This record gives sequence, C-alpha cells and structure tokens, in this order.
Amino acid sequence: MDKPNIVLINCDDLGYGDLGVYGSKINKTPALDKMAAEGVRFTDFYVASGVCSPSRGALLTGCYAQRIGFGEFDGFRVLFPGDGIGLNPDETTIAGVLKDVGYSTKIIGKWHCGDQEEFLPTNHGFDSYYGLPYSNDMGRQVEDPTIDDHTRLEHLRSRPPLPLIRDAQVIQEQPDLRALTERYAEEAVRFIRGNRDNPFFLYFAHMYVHLPLYAPENLVNASENGDYGACIAGVDWVAEVLFDELKRQGLDENTLVIFTSDNGSRLDNQGGSNGVLRGQKGTTWEGGQRVPCMMRWPGRIPAGEVRNELISSIDFFPTIAAVTGAQVPQDRTTDGVDMSPLMFASGPAESPRSEFFYYDGNNLEAVRDGKWKLHVRKKEEPVDELYDLENDPGETMNVFEGQPDVVARLAGLIAACQQDLGDQVNGILGNDVRLSGRVDNPDTLTHYDPEHPYIYAEYDKGERG
Repeated sequence: MDKPNIVLINCDDLGYGDLGVYGSKINKTPALDKMAAEGVRFTDFYVASGVCSPSRGALLTGCYAQRIGFGEFDGFRVLFPGDGIGLNPDETTIAGVLKDVGYSTKIIGKWHCGDQEEFLPTNHGFDSYYGLPYSNDMGRQVEDPTIDDHTRLEHLRSRPPLPLIRDAQVIQEQPDLRALTERYAEEAVRFIRGNRDNPFFLYFAHMYVHLPLYAPENLVNASENGDYGACIAGVDWVAEVLFDELKRQGLDENTLVIFTSDNGSRLDNQGGSNGVLRGQKGTTWEGGQRVPCMMRWPGRIPAGEVRNELISSIDFFPTIAAVTGAQVPQDRTTDGVDMSPLMFASGPAESPRSEFFYYDGNNLEAVRDGKWKLHVRKKEEPVDELYDLENDPGETMNVFEGQPDVVARLAGLIAACQQDLGDQVNGILGNDVRLSGRVDNPDTLTHYDPEHPYIYAEYDKGERG
C-alpha cells in the first residue's frame, strides 16, 4: 500500500467539553461529530503540558517537555516574541523523520516553539510554513483597564506587531484575525492539491480558540455561544473543508487524520468547557491536560470506536512512524509509544502506555497509572491526594487514606521520574534531559512603525490568554 498521508489538526485551548461529540450542547460541531462516527474517539487522551509551548514541543518530538529543555523558559511558562530560546535544532521532529522517507511536510498556523530563525519550522523538518509564530494575543492590543500592574502594562504596550510568516519571512503585520482561519484553509487546500501524487504531512495548528476571539461575521451571527462558539464553528468548518478536499482528490482512504488540542480550556474565556473535568488550562488537574482526540482513516480505523485506554500526544511520533515506515531516533531517549495496535483494534485492547506524568513547568505534580492518579504537589504546596479516574474523572473524592498500597506504588513512579526528568522544586536536575536551543542577541520579528499601513494597528478586544 502507498504511504498514507498524515493530517494532524491541533487546536489552541480547546477544552474537553467543547465539541458536540464530547458532550457540548451549545457548540455545533457536525463535521467533527461525523469524524468521530467514522473513526475512533479517545476519552483518556493527555497532552504533555497545560500550556502551549511545552505541549507543542512535546508533541513534535515524542518527548516529555522536560526531556527537551522545554519545561519552562527562563522563568516563564511559554515563549514570547523575541525570546532567545526555542526548540533545539538538534532535536528530531515528526516532520523531520517523515521528510526522510519521502514526505512533503507543511505546517499551517501556530508554531510557538521559538521565533528566531534557527528555531522556525523550516529548520525542524518542515518544507514550508504559513502562520503565526506564537499566540494571537502576542501582537499589539488595546490596553487592558483591568491590569493595574505598571510593569505588566509596559510589557503589553511594547509588544511588536503580530507577524504572519511564510517560511522564514514576515509577509504581513497585524493580519485580520477574522479572516485568518479562512486563509489557513485555502493554504491547506492548495497544499493537498499540490501533493496529491506523493505522500504528505500537514500539521494544521489552529489559532482557535485562543484569545482574542475573532471569527467571521456569519459564524458569530449563527453562534449560540458568542464569539467562542463562533470560533469552535470555525474549527469545525476547517475539518469539513479538509475532508471534502481529500475526497475530491481521491485521497480519503489513504489519509490518517488526527484531531486534538494543545491543552484544556481557560474556562473563563466566554464559553469554554472542560466538561466534568476539574481544573483548567495551566493546571495538572484533568481539565488542564486531558483533551479531545479523534482519529479517522477509512478502511483501517474501525468506525464508531470509543476507547478509554491511556494515551498521550507524545505517542503521535512513534505511532505515525510505525504506519509510514519512518524511524524514531535511536540515539536519544524518547518517551512516546507506538499506539497503532490500539488505534486499529476493534473491541477490547490494551494500551501500550501504562503511566503518564503531569508537570507544571519543571515541577512534577502528579502521575497516573491505570485508573489511579496521585497528586503530590500543587504549585508550592505538597499535597496527598489520590483519585480513581475510572469512577471519578472529576477528581472530587480523595481516597488517599484508604489506598496505602496504591499510594506507595505510584510514589515509586514519581521518585523514578524525578531522577529521570528532574523536579525543580525539589532541586533534582534529572539524569537524562537535553538543553533547549539558545541564540545570542535575539530580536523580535517585527517592530512597531507608526507609518506602516497596518490593517489593524491594534486589536480592539484587549483579551489575552
């Protein structure tokens, strides 16, 4: 059989309860609901961080963020414009190994793994790039009257214009965010048509539903959930466009499509939902790191499957490698496991992943093993909390005192992970971690010029994620 095409759709801040197929009664997602009906939906899928830069670096490399020096960035949780830090060029990405076996590779949308030239996608295995190098709230925005911190206000005022990039060149500053997702979809269709005769990898990294929430007027008018619901509708529309184009080009049955999000919902961003899960973006509660994940490949993935086995975004790398003939790097430690047997199974199956570790920055806060989740820390406070996620996914009933054997076993996993990946709050550096990339004299990609013909000199909502 021909090598399959791979389309990986990664949303921004999309919560566990934001899609119809995951329980939303207010957001309309017919195309994604249909995707689930025609493929497999995972209920216990985790990303490697509750915030974007670590999550995205982990997804691309198949490693926990701490393994690749992406747990935190000189004290900040994510990368900012002009930072001298990024994904180390020595790291190998999904795109890189697919390119090695003959794939055309493209990223459309949000990168957020470093905006200096050395760190851009075209230096990490992607043939081409079209999108924003970081979050869409990191351009120039109106001042926020709710902020009374002078230092933070000055930081926000000094933000450079938001850059839209093609490959490594800025092609527009402060683009119209209401129109950007449609431009992304057009770019994706052009890429699919241009590669119909050879295998391709398309990484479509949505701007939605990160703040500020800008959606086309027709989607806003039809939404029952304000701008948030309109942005969800934009995500669904893109899925419909991509599936339609794959069918038109005769590629549908030879294309694996994966849909997920980089972390959970902020909850307070005008309508987001993490369903029954506790917590939100930026936390190690389930709501921060358990997100939707669906996969569709007609004729290969059974239709209508719902799986509750434990899997993670760091498993995408070895799984995609397994189905394409690409090679996972053997000269370094990676953390993902090949979950293709689980993906293709019909009926009961066992996940190749037995445990998952939850980090906040470089601090290890929790571990899941089977149905059990042990929390040992929340920010600066040690905690003793154990939850049975099979019967209590909302983490409402602490059963720590009643399960000493389970606690002891999971505490052993925590201790081993601390030695392997590190635990900053306890002063443990980790035995097998690598450095992020760094450059001297970094600069922002754009600089504000009052004479520049911006279509939006500033975005008018003042929403920041």
